[in-house]
Amino acid sequence: MNEKELALAPAVKLRELIQSKEISPIEITQIYLDRIDKLDTQLHSYITVTADSALESAKIAEEKLMKGDQVGPLHGLPISIKDTQMTKGIKTTSGTAIYKDRIAETDATIVEKVKTAGAIILGKTNTPELGLVGTCINKLGEQGRNPWDITRTPGGSSGGAAAAVAAGLCSMATGSDGGGSIRIPSNFCGIFGIKPTQGRVSAYNGSMSKSHNMFSQNGPLTRTVEDSVLLLETLAGTDVKDPITYTVPPIDFETILNENIQELKVAWSPDYGFASVESEILEINYQAVLHLERLGCKVENPALNLYPPYDKYGAIITSDFFNSYGQYLDSHGDDMTDFCKFFIDKGSQVTTKEYSETLGHIDELKGKMAQFFMKYDLLVSPTACFEPFTDISFEDNFNSCSKFPLHYFNGAFTMQANLIGYPAASIPIGFTSNGLPVGFHVIAPKGEEGRILSLALKFQETKPWAKSYLSNEITH
Repeated sequence: MNEKELALAPAVKLRELIQSKEISPIEITQIYLDRIDKLDTQLHSYITVTADSALESAKIAEEKLMKGDQVGPLHGLPISIKDTQMTKGIKTTSGTAIYKDRIAETDATIVEKVKTAGAIILGKTNTPELGLVGTCINKLGEQGRNPWDITRTPGGSSGGAAAAVAAGLCSMATGSDGGGSIRIPSNFCGIFGIKPTQGRVSAYNGSMSKSHNMFSQNGPLTRTVEDSVLLLETLAGTDVKDPITYTVPPIDFETILNENIQELKVAWSPDYGFASVESEILEINYQAVLHLERLGCKVENPALNLYPPYDKYGAIITSDFFNSYGQYLDSHGDDMTDFCKFFIDKGSQVTTKEYSETLGHIDELKGKMAQFFMKYDLLVSPTACFEPFTDISFEDNFNSCSKFPLHYFNGAFTMQANLIGYPAASIPIGFTSNGLPVGFHVIAPKGEEGRILSLALKFQETKPWAKSYLSNEITH
């Protein structure tokens, strides 16, 4: 394998090569650092690159292998961390100039876990300000770009993570998803991304005081399904610092990839009853539905009528955001993006009546979807309404149909899973006529990540997407 093939190889394959001593942790780390140096001037997928500490960690990892020491499941694998996730001794900006110099004194739980598992941290990936929107724009530097077309967005808020994985600038990445922030960029960048069940992975990030994280869950972004299983197995588990983790029973990860998907009852919704999906995106998704039937699934098209998520549930989301960050508006307003100021302003206007009513609307949605999944094993839809978009001004991002910018409707199909706490993923299924990736969105009942992963693996085996990466290389 040449250096490019190694950089784009599945993490599970790299692990085999490292453990068999066919490639050293130092060699593979240097390959990724070289690619970052060569390509990331166009992608801006990293906010911070920790080259020196990565090579030092790789040296220690290699010494352990040579001594025959016991090693963890991610030993020697170079990984990226989303820049909203706290890293001790490394800047964590959360994509905002407010925190441009913040260095945490402690790691987020998931960072502790990847370190303990032996992973090598290459750096922190780009994110929109405070992880807010489905783009990769902030005031810290250049916006993140899509490796399939650098004039377009990689999505957000785990946009840098998705771009880095797709371009072979890390073996895999951690992300977080509060309304589609793993799945939207996975869709736009043509990789696999899964938001686990709420509480599957600890949300502890140095504190649990940020109320707007009540719908957010950490998870993996990877080039293959097996890699997501590997990373999710590492990240999952109970954490005394996050009591929600005690409410989710463990998964038997060893059997996930062997589950039979035949006879699964699958509901297909092209629009959730409200979304307007571009015709080409819809046709590619419909072909994926036909493929489900060829795989033996029983697909139905029931009437599913949900609400545009931000218009219906935005009061609680914006209010919680205002509660967390509103104090910075006066002192740091000039350093904030228009998206961020808009969201804070929206949240400042929410009344207690609206907040309480929105909590009730969320309970109604939970009840409706619980009944829905008594009949169906999975719900599938497009991941997004449109392909990755080019730059657009904040002022031009509105129309009379919504209270929120149109690009929030990246999350037309994704926010609902966060509100009810169910697992969901985006599976790569093809490309538009512009050569841009398209994803297939899958939701399972709470605790049933295995069902999603098994289905995704069947797609990967029968409609492989990973081979696309070797034929794609951004210009430099």
